[in-house]
Amino acid sequence: MIDANTALAFAAVVLGLFLIPGPAVLLTLARASSGGRAVGLATGLGISTGDAIHSLMATFGLSAVLMTSALAFGIVKFAGAAYLVFLGIKSLLEKTDDLHLTAAPSINATRAWWQGMLTELLNPKTALFFLAFFPQFVHPARGFVIGQFAVLSGIFVGMSIVYISLVAFAAGHLADWLKRHSRVGRWQGRVVGLIYLALGAKLALQQR
Repeated sequence: MIDANTALAFAAVVLGLFLIPGPAVLLTLARASSGGRAVGLATGLGISTGDAIHSLMATFGLSAVLMTSALAFGIVKFAGAAYLVFLGIKSLLEKTDDLHLTAAPSINATRAWWQGMLTELLNPKTALFFLAFFPQFVHPARGFVIGQFAVLSGIFVGMSIVYISLVAFAAGHLADWLKRHSRVGRWQGRVVGLIYLALGAKLALQQR
């Protein structure tokens, strides 16, 4: 199973990614601002549902790869690390503008949940991210790989639900803060890029 240090490292990286305002946070803020906290919370929970489905698919898909061949799983890990390095370099080089919340039409909570879930579920970039991200914290030598993936999935989805709920309930304050500090968007790509590069470097150093 996953040891405490790996779980804490995974949670720290996830928290670092969450704290940078991304599309999910901005969509939740926009929905909460236009439709209220319930609609914002429903949007966030829909996004978290989409993440949970992606994590389940990554868990069973990657576990099947490992059971087929340890070599194949190693290839998947290196390919994932290369993809994270690619994302890191791309984020560092990409020109980012100030963050601005766009107005969102008011909808009910049920529709907001479905929209949030489908938006996240049908995003191929999210699927690729999970396939690249999770294997970096799984160690086949510790056995019960499905259990390791399940723990990582639980940590990610649990943190996502808590974080997105806080975003929805504090939408007014966060929206005002982003309006006053819209230039945070210019640093977003750099911070996320460094996190991705650090993950790629982690695997390279670990194999040595």
